[in-house]
Amino acid sequence: MQNARTIFSPVDAGAIRETDQARSFVHVLADTSDKLAGVCAILEDRFAVAGERLDAEAKLSQVPSAIVIRAELRDVDNIAAIKRRAGKLAKAKKRIFLLEHTSHVGISQAYALGATHVLPGTINRNQLLSALSDPAGPSTASPGATAQSDNAVEAAATAIASMFTAVTLGQPLDVDGTREAGRQIADRITARGLSEWLTTVRRHHEGTYQHCLLVTGVAIDFGLSLGVGRTDLERLYSAAMFHDIGKAQIPLAILDKPGRLDAEERALIETHPVAGYDFLKGHDKISPEILDAVRHHHEYLDGSGYPDALCAESICDIVRILTISDIFAALIEHRHYKPTMPRAEAYDILRGMDGKLEKALVTSFKQVALTR
Repeated sequence: MQNARTIFSPVDAGAIRETDQARSFVHVLADTSDKLAGVCAILEDRFAVAGERLDAEAKLSQVPSAIVIRAELRDVDNIAAIKRRAGKLAKAKKRIFLLEHTSHVGISQAYALGATHVLPGTINRNQLLSALSDPAGPSTASPGATAQSDNAVEAAATAIASMFTAVTLGQPLDVDGTREAGRQIADRITARGLSEWLTTVRRHHEGTYQHCLLVTGVAIDFGLSLGVGRTDLERLYSAAMFHDIGKAQIPLAILDKPGRLDAEERALIETHPVAGYDFLKGHDKISPEILDAVRHHHEYLDGSGYPDALCAESICDIVRILTISDIFAALIEHRHYKPTMPRAEAYDILRGMDGKLEKALVTSFKQVALTR
């Protein structure tokens, strides 16, 4: 196996065993034979599997239901090999990247290469099988509508990943691209509603990136339900896209920790609003209202929030809307180490935050949380 370039060669429609015809077909790509064999061994009991080394000539003609890629994305040759397969990758509904080195840059690179799922860290059999079996459940939308919604998710995920890369590497920020991604989310939610967006995002993303996408969708639907104008809606979705950009300076091991944070970790997490504000404040395309929302989306009306312990009269409307959306999204997001909280239960928690959130807005949010 050590010198093999392919598994089930030639990898064509005829290469899949007849007994596998009823099973979903998964194509595996890796940069070494050991990695290729390891991933295939995990999958072959449940899926029809074909595999190739990235340095082999691409031979696959049958369109798989999913593609799993395990490769070092700091290697420019690997990136080039994946790009050469871009046309075939795009035809697969799921494109799962397994990253061995957990970093914002690696995740950003995966999304830029077309990932729909990114699983960072040591390869985890249960996580991989869960991603392939679609834990969020099947979509009830038509195939065309699902494809359009998935495209909006991918565009938004790429924009968020690019933001994190810009912070990490000190690169210029693509404000227009981020705003355009937010507009696409608004168009999809206007056309098909919030529930489809939540289902699609939870199906395709984990961790901080999933959270940013969920917050943006929830904030847009909240704004639409309140009847805000186009300009205010643009401010709202831009603020939602940017709100957690300061987390790019916090290690993913802390951001995605499966359990309670200790005091030192919590203090580090609470630096992200100021870090995001400091990074964005020099960009002339970002309005003062958006900057205010980025800095203050963890403030509460009773003064118990952070970083500036603002009280009611000092917290503007866009921040109040974003804060509710942020808390709700955090409660309902999907993580592999905890079940997804039902929307009704998450809304009850919001209602219980008396004195911290604007009561009239929480009441108005009910239809977003439960029925829209």
